Amino acid sequence: MVSTHAVLGIAAIELGMALTPGPNMLYVASRAITQGRKAGAISLAGVAAGFLVYLVATTAGLATIFALVPAVYTVLKLAGAAYLLWLAYKAFKPGGESVFAPKPLPAESAGRLFSMGLVTNLLNPKIAILYVSLLPQFVEPDRGNVAAQSFILGLVVVAIGVTVNGVIMMMAGSLSTFLSGRPSWLRVQRYLMGTVLAGMAVRLIFDRSRATVAATP
Repeated sequence: MVSTHAVLGIAAIELGMALTPGPNMLYVASRAITQGRKAGAISLAGVAAGFLVYLVATTAGLATIFALVPAVYTVLKLAGAAYLLWLAYKAFKPGGESVFAPKPLPAESAGRLFSMGLVTNLLNPKIAILYVSLLPQFVEPDRGNVAAQSFILGLVVVAIGVTVNGVIMMMAGSLSTFLSGRPSWLRVQRYLMGTVLAGMAVRLIFDRSRATVAATP
């Protein structure tokens, strides 16, 4: 039902976005560094719940979008490409704050940690645009049920996002110490991610194959 090309494509985009510092990474890393790994794990669970909320909502919405307005596909593609270019610009821009040097946060209860992780993800523009603008481009209506395809691809996004943030949570303290005196390493990471994201954006802009498939009755 879902092509290998689609799975690898959405996985590459999500990996590039997950490795680019954003609200989820900042929150989880901050909690792990200032309150310990247990607090980081609870915060990550809240973030994961936010991913699942987006997954369910998007699965239902994509089927309706493709059925009623196939032409919206092109608009979503251009919006997604524009957002990837914006993320690339932020990665290249000098003076960015390191995710591993977060400001101290006050200790919170487990319930508060979970709910803040959930809200952080639900309000994260990276995740919203990923599900609304980028994931639809890898759904191919001629391969079967649109909702099922979007659900499977969404699970790929969830798995990668939670895994990357989980690794960051586990290693946050050690990485913070290691990178604190090595700013050149942080610059290399930013430039690498910026290049990957910009390349993905350019490919989306000039790739017309999926738009043609989506517009086919």
